[in-house]
Amino acid sequence: MRRTSYEQMNCSIASALDIVGEPWTLLIVRDAFYGVRRFDDFHENLGIARNVLTVRLKKLVEVGIFRKIAYQTRPLRHEYRLTDKGAALFGVIVGLKQWGDRYGAAARSGKPMDLVNRTDGRPLDPVLIDAETGQRMELTNVRAVAGPGADQATRTFFERLAVNRAGR
Repeated sequence: MRRTSYEQMNCSIASALDIVGEPWTLLIVRDAFYGVRRFDDFHENLGIARNVLTVRLKKLVEVGIFRKIAYQTRPLRHEYRLTDKGAALFGVIVGLKQWGDRYGAAARSGKPMDLVNRTDGRPLDPVLIDAETGQRMELTNVRAVAGPGADQATRTFFERLAVNRAGR
């Protein structure tokens, strides 16, 4: 069953979800961050149906998150490597991991995986910061406003929010 497309929404989050919003997709990308590249390895690790994995990998190649590279000619076999566009999802995956560590099953039973520095192996605790000021970004010190690509409906929405905030 095809889910609803968010294509008509004037929203970067909605357009990202149109590409990576299906749960298997992010799990495939997660495994690619771990170093998985081959169809059979994705299949074995995820336990995903082969036909579903085939469709997801094809879509990820079409949208430029993976590139497909032949590693064997007889029979022809491919591996799937992250593009720069795919690697840019790393922060999303780390954010989901942190949320799951705090509020998911890991909160009860412990984190199943840690992130460590590749060079010295020390544990890492990633945070989201503003590149210009170095200030940690939290819900309490950030607010959304209409950007340069906002259509009129989006601008009206954010104007209405600003009026409501001022009236409180």
